[in-house]
Amino acid sequence: MRYLIFTDIHGNLEALLAVLEFAEKKNIDHYIFLGDLVGYGADPGKVINKIRSLKSISYIRGNHDKAVANINSLEGFNSIAAAAILWTRENLSDDNMDFLTQLKKGPSQVKKDITICHGAPFDEDYYIFGELDAAEAFNYLETPITFFGHTHLPFVYSLKNSLVKGTYISGKAEEVELKENIKFLINPGSVGQPRDRNSLAACAIYQPDQHKITFYRLKYDIKKAQDKIRKAGLPHSLADRLSVGV
Repeated sequence: MRYLIFTDIHGNLEALLAVLEFAEKKNIDHYIFLGDLVGYGADPGKVINKIRSLKSISYIRGNHDKAVANINSLEGFNSIAAAAILWTRENLSDDNMDFLTQLKKGPSQVKKDITICHGAPFDEDYYIFGELDAAEAFNYLETPITFFGHTHLPFVYSLKNSLVKGTYISGKAEEVELKENIKFLINPGSVGQPRDRNSLAACAIYQPDQHKITFYRLKYDIKKAQDKIRKAGLPHSLADRLSVGV
């Protein structure tokens, strides 16, 4: 079984297409998406349509999905993010808005051994930014593997004998062994807006039968995505940041 683990597309169609093309070549059996289809990018509707077209997929909502769908207020969003949310609301079909509204809240269990959440298992909007946050999250988890998003940073946290260890994933194609009797909390990084000073789209492939996960960074047409953002009248900083990965 091969799972594609991906998250935080944020309306970036070009990045998503690169990931899906890659996944097709890798013979993915099931897709697992960890939230934030929309926000920031200029193609929210096309991104949602692509995700809805995938036949074998599990997904949950992110904080931007909730804000666009009017489930959450804009309180807590900076002015640039709020502007993108308001723009997205005006540029989504009623059908796709309904889809966002109906997205499941995390955490959610996938199969018998995988939990997925956007932020943390105790709060879907909470950022897991270090080992202390991860230690708190592990208290709420029963499955050996949990995937999360929200931070836009590829990371692996492990729990063994009450000790939590965090590992930042910096390589272009880095494989991590998932040993038995250890719990893992894993972020594949962001598809559409990486924030680790690497502009390449991020995703991962989980192979439970081989007890491993492999992280990937993929090239995509950044300039095209940037041009769309500027042409749409969205804040130009949302385009500028794509080329530097922040």
